[in-house]
Amino acid sequence: MDEVDFHPDGEPILSSAPTRGFGRCDDCGCGAAADAPAGGPRLSRRLFTGLLGAAGGAAVVPAWARDGVEVGKQSWTTRLIPPEQIEAAGQQQYAQMMKQAQQQRALAPANDPQLRRLRFIAQRIIPLTNSWNARAQQWQWEVNLLGSKEINAFCMPGGKIAFYYGILKTLQLTDDEVAIVMGHEIAHALREHARERMGKTMATNGAIELGAAIFGLGNMGRSIAGIGGQLLSLRFSREDESEADLVGMELAARAGYNPEAGVSLWEKMGRAAKGAPPQMLSTHPAGPTRIQDIRANLPKVEGLYQRAAKPTERFSAPAA
Repeated sequence: MDEVDFHPDGEPILSSAPTRGFGRCDDCGCGAAADAPAGGPRLSRRLFTGLLGAAGGAAVVPAWARDGVEVGKQSWTTRLIPPEQIEAAGQQQYAQMMKQAQQQRALAPANDPQLRRLRFIAQRIIPLTNSWNARAQQWQWEVNLLGSKEINAFCMPGGKIAFYYGILKTLQLTDDEVAIVMGHEIAHALREHARERMGKTMATNGAIELGAAIFGLGNMGRSIAGIGGQLLSLRFSREDESEADLVGMELAARAGYNPEAGVSLWEKMGRAAKGAPPQMLSTHPAGPTRIQDIRANLPKVEGLYQRAAKPTERFSAPAA
């Protein structure tokens, strides 16, 4: 895929794309998918296999790992949905989305400066995720950049990350702010918020037996299809969003990015609203309340940031 083929300010139509914006308590996933056919176009994406050896964090958690933010235990409802199946569904959906983006010249090539930036920051954050979720060590992490004006970013179950060009350009994000966004989205995956929400819905609807039949028995294809369909309608709660803020801030701090960027990030998000709440600011803890919560928790992560190795490279936002 040649760099001139990439349209960073396009408006691709991605049927499997999450409809939520960054920070919105809304759909956490996208439509079901199939892999690219044999002989079809090759996707311009890179698997982050072996990433635990990358610069920016060690697989062995340091002695100060017990420091940091405090979040509650995961809900018992996560046990109603097998993690392997929701991760497989997320992988399929992500693959379909990247395929569609490539076909519409909306998938950034590996040499794109902003994609290099995202992958550099991810290489510092991802090795720190194991202490939050042991399964993260098995995930085949991917990071991609989509050519869209939308202010959006997400991380699918299983470590599939995507940023929209619009969030980088419109908000003129610094590296520290990018790390906060990325940490927030990764936190949703680490804390298995999609799996928890699906389990709660199943329990609330009294459909545990039906869910066990769909998700727990032999037909893997049917199971993944069922999960993929549910991912379309999931919404994160305010509690999930607040938890992702805190965990994401800690991940960024441990990776050597200033956690105070969480304040400037949400100030930028507020200014982007211009009096009318945009997609990414609906139905979630926003504005002064969100910034107040971040400031209240900064003392818990400032020491982590001070002790962390700092990035060896810094990047600029896209030209406004």
